[in-house]
Amino acid sequence: MFRKTSGSILCPSCGRLTNADALVCLVCGRRNPGMWGFAGPLRAVFRSLNFTNTVTGVCVALYVATLVFDPHAALRPRGIFDVFSPSDRALWAFGAAGAIPWQAGHWWTIFTAIYLHGGLLHIIFNVLWIRQLGPAVEEIYGPARLVVIFTVSGAAGFVLSNTFSVLFTVGASGSIFGLLGAIIAYARKRGGAFGRLVLQQYGQWALILFISGFFLAGVNNLAHAGGFAGGFAAGLVLSLAERRAETLFDWLLAGAATALTGVGFAMALFTAFAR
Repeated sequence: MFRKTSGSILCPSCGRLTNADALVCLVCGRRNPGMWGFAGPLRAVFRSLNFTNTVTGVCVALYVATLVFDPHAALRPRGIFDVFSPSDRALWAFGAAGAIPWQAGHWWTIFTAIYLHGGLLHIIFNVLWIRQLGPAVEEIYGPARLVVIFTVSGAAGFVLSNTFSVLFTVGASGSIFGLLGAIIAYARKRGGAFGRLVLQQYGQWALILFISGFFLAGVNNLAHAGGFAGGFAAGLVLSLAERRAETLFDWLLAGAATALTGVGFAMALFTAFAR
């Protein structure tokens, strides 16, 4: 059965054994730890979800979709770095961010643009970094918090770049910098020799990536800075998974982030095709 309304369960707050029908957790005092029988299934969903693979699949699928949307433009590159690049028309239809969509009232683009990419090299580079950093953040913070950090940092990056009039932009690099920021926040919280090693390694990666952005054309460095700040702040606010199990609040935040992204794509496609 989907619901578990009797027997032993793990409390969503403290992670200790309690009864599904208990009014409060006997260990931490949380009210209704069984969550009307849905505590176990919700925990299983987020623990079984491989967010890194999901993001990879969504990014690749949307990249292919934007190429198919306007294939003639994609097959007419202006240079070697524009090979298999979606047109601005295609990216606009699927939810590209920037000051122009922002001024048009397309608030959802700060979420949808995370999963869109402007070319073959762009998506390869970003997916490789996501697959490198995603599992590390999940191990530190947990799967639900990974969803929150990835979404919040990407949105924060686009809000900053929109504010400073970057006209048109896409890509997951703001979220990637957010993952780096969250790991650095963890290292500062952890302290000790291990914390210093983590801070040194990932701090160097963040610095090298940020500086290299100034030597490449078309890089949205404002989104990188905003994403890093958002990920660092989220990392400080969210509890560390190794010290406290993920709670219902963490799961609700992850669900809200996922829902906002899904609604965003629905709004983008509705706006593009319902004319």
